[in-house]
Amino acid sequence: MQQTILSDSARPSAEAQAAETRRIRAARQKAILCVLGAAATFALAAAAVKALRGEVPVMQVILFRNLLAIPVLLALAVLAARKAGRNASLAALLTTRQPFAHAQRVLWGLLGMFGSFYGYVHLPLATVTALSFTMPFFLAGLSVLMLGETLQRGRMLAMLAGFGGVLVMLRPWEGLEQTGLPLVPVLVVLAGALGWALAMITIRRMGENGESGATIVLWFALGGTVVGAVAALPGWAWPDGRQWALLVAVGVISAFAQLLMTAAYRSGDTTLIAPFEYSGILWTTALGALVWEEWPDAWSVAGIAILVTGGLAMWWSNTRGNARGG
Repeated sequence: MQQTILSDSARPSAEAQAAETRRIRAARQKAILCVLGAAATFALAAAAVKALRGEVPVMQVILFRNLLAIPVLLALAVLAARKAGRNASLAALLTTRQPFAHAQRVLWGLLGMFGSFYGYVHLPLATVTALSFTMPFFLAGLSVLMLGETLQRGRMLAMLAGFGGVLVMLRPWEGLEQTGLPLVPVLVVLAGALGWALAMITIRRMGENGESGATIVLWFALGGTVVGAVAALPGWAWPDGRQWALLVAVGVISAFAQLLMTAAYRSGDTTLIAPFEYSGILWTTALGALVWEEWPDAWSVAGIAILVTGGLAMWWSNTRGNARGG
């Protein structure tokens, strides 16, 4: 009798455990699908920038990219504030004690955006995506210099491998004429990756000082819009119908991609889903090849493979370090 009672009482617990397992599995699957979708839609936004062919100044593209993102970001910020039981008014969301830090965040973020958008016009889509993945390597080095962190051997090797992949893509031993990759756009994209890394450092410092994520993203969107407008005015070029459509596409698709990425990181473990961001290489390679006949050569494929391997190794090293508490 007692055994039967224990068995019956244990049954709901087992069912609840199974339901929780199914819930976690579904959340992980949703997160992975959202990351894959975000990588694909970011690739579409990159293709829209490339389709402008540099006919619209880069700062003008950046202006519309940020301007059209504001409604989406504001809606997300309001929902997050209400869910947390905080004041969801615009004044409350924009209240900050760190204006200088926000100015830095805008500066570095715009550098990152400019590097990517400039690269899309002058380089193959897959090349820009791969070069942008040097951001974690810059971040690792900057964390040592600016945050006093230690760079473990595994992360150091991953960082060196990643930059080695860039060299393989550029293959300077053959001369720039042979590679087909103009040096200036490559350097601009790498400067953009450095800018994103500096932006991440700034965001981390603001977070440690108590700034909310909603305030950070809203100030960047607003600051990016204002700076973009001021910088775009001297060389303003009125878009035609096709260009207007592409500018709207850049803003709307980027906002949609941001929604997907936000949903992914809300419903999934970062250490699980981060590697799937590298699927962007596949999307941009496919778009570049099909639309612009940007077929990567063997050296480019090898360099991209080395760079991605270095990035995954960096992710694995960070994950292992976090699991050990170091």
